[in-house]
Amino acid sequence: MSTLRYRRSVLFVLTSFLAAILLSACSTSDTLEIASPQAEPSKYAAIVVDANDGSILYSVAADQRRYPASLTKMMTLYLLFEAIDSGQVSKTAAIPVSANAARQPASKLYLKAGDTIMVDTAIRALAVKSANDVATAVAEYLAGSEAAFARRMTARARQMGMSHTVFTNASGLPDSGMSTTARDMALLGLALRRDFPHHYAYFSLRSFEYRGKRIRGHNKVLDTVAGADGIKTGYIRASGYNLAASVRRSGRSLVAVVMGGKSGSARDAHMAQLLTATFNRSRRR
Repeated sequence: MSTLRYRRSVLFVLTSFLAAILLSACSTSDTLEIASPQAEPSKYAAIVVDANDGSILYSVAADQRRYPASLTKMMTLYLLFEAIDSGQVSKTAAIPVSANAARQPASKLYLKAGDTIMVDTAIRALAVKSANDVATAVAEYLAGSEAAFARRMTARARQMGMSHTVFTNASGLPDSGMSTTARDMALLGLALRRDFPHHYAYFSLRSFEYRGKRIRGHNKVLDTVAGADGIKTGYIRASGYNLAASVRRSGRSLVAVVMGGKSGSARDAHMAQLLTATFNRSRRR
């Protein structure tokens, strides 16, 4: 390992360790003025983090085991961004699509075995469409198999301080072995913003063009919360409706995670209330 790469590796571990310490702090004791979430109690969790100093501004069940659903693709993209920045792949490279990738269930781009998809398009498909066939194709391209890629995902999660997260696939499709917490997903959101500011704009896309069609995304918070700039939605039946969000406003920067919403609209409304109440409380102070 070169001296530069060694220094970068040490810096990554130190910053991840410090972030984990900050995120382990207790939340503020005063309650935000928000309505009760429309969510199953066994699935609900939420956290709001000050992205500037890592302090917890709101936390409910943030360390309870939950299913990540398509928030998983945040880590898939993290590892893909790493591969791009290291020179392992380029954004114009063609990713082959296997029969295994093509058979993944929706949400998907309906790729066929033998197709290829450009890396840049794959990033858009993961960030905007949350395409499961693309997630599997990326995993196989980078690691040879999705199982091997999932092991890399879990290893990187540990390095980030995501101590309660296990990934078993690249998409977040149902698997009893998959688990995370709202706190861990917040750590991942913070890491994406910190480590890849030059790629982060993908998470603010509302749509992208593919084969002459406009593919629209699911993240309505981008249009309803002032200053929102990402990050990712997710849903499977076992998780409920999940959302990681990032907002920059009036010199403040927040990352928030809501898990277990009963519907996409209920999840979005709860996230908007959390973020608005947090900003209002900070302004009063």
